[in-house]
Formats: sequence, C-alpha cells, structure tokens
Amino acid sequence: MFTSPFCVDLATAADIPALLPLMEGLADFEHYRDTFAITPELLYQQGFAQQPPDFYCLVARHADGQLGGMLVYYFIPFTASAKPTLFIKELFVAEAYRGHHLGEELMRAAARAAVAHGCGAMRWAVAAWNEAGRRFYERLGAQANPVWVDYSLNGTALLDLSGTSVNS
Repeated sequence: MFTSPFCVDLATAADIPALLPLMEGLADFEHYRDTFAITPELLYQQGFAQQPPDFYCLVARHADGQLGGMLVYYFIPFTASAKPTLFIKELFVAEAYRGHHLGEELMRAAARAAVAHGCGAMRWAVAAWNEAGRRFYERLGAQANPVWVDYSLNGTALLDLSGTSVNS
C-alpha cells in the first residue's frame, strides 16, 4: 500500500504565505498571470476572517510543513436537485510534487466535504487544452458535460451589459 508523506487538511490563515505561490503557479500554468489580483490580505479576508468564508481551501501538507498542492472550493447552496453543489474553483499541484497522488488526495478530500455537506454533486471546469487534467479527472470517474457550454462575461462586456461605466 502507498503511504504518502502528505496529509490533506483545510488551510488556515497561517498557510497564506505558502498558499499564494501555489495560486500564482496556477495562474502561470493557465496563462492568466496578467490578471491575477490575489493578495495575502484578500485571502485572509475572504477565506479566514469571515464566517462563513467566501471559499474553502484544502492543502496537501508535507510532513515537513511544505504545501505541495491546493484545492479551492465553495458551495452553491441550492440547485434543481434540492441539494447543494460543491464547486471546485482551483486545483493545483506544484510541479515538484506531481506524480505523488496529491491531486487525487485533494479530490478525495473535496468529495468527503461534499458528502458531509449533503451535496448532490461536485462540479468544476477544465481548460479544453489541458489534456492531462482531463485524463486525470476521467480516471477518477468524472465525465465531461456534453450538454452545457461554459460562458463568461468580464471586462468591457460586463460593464456594457451592466449599464455602468468605468468611471462610475
């Protein structure tokens, strides 16, 4: 049986200095570093200073205290199934720790959180170009949604639709 030197648990405010580089690593990997706006203060306020937090974060913690990966999620409280959904916003394993099953352990911990909160599903999005990520999720039993297409509205288009201007 495989024994990992990592354990998965909920991040604490003390993890913020080690968590931010993981988030930056994901921004680099997914090519959105130019719009990355997360700060230690923002992480603290939204994830640890308020109850309930805006997000929850699981971390894969090495026996020496280093963080090898993280999974950020939040709950969508009510859906058509009359059960909440756990939505995974971010999953990232540092390159040095890939191949050590950290992603799988983080996903298993998220699934346990979903079940504990009475969720009917877990959902997330993966970039179409991320073939390795797609294979990973499918290996865990996930299926791509053939019905729904993911859309977003941001920047000028968001402002235009809202009827507000940049100077408002």
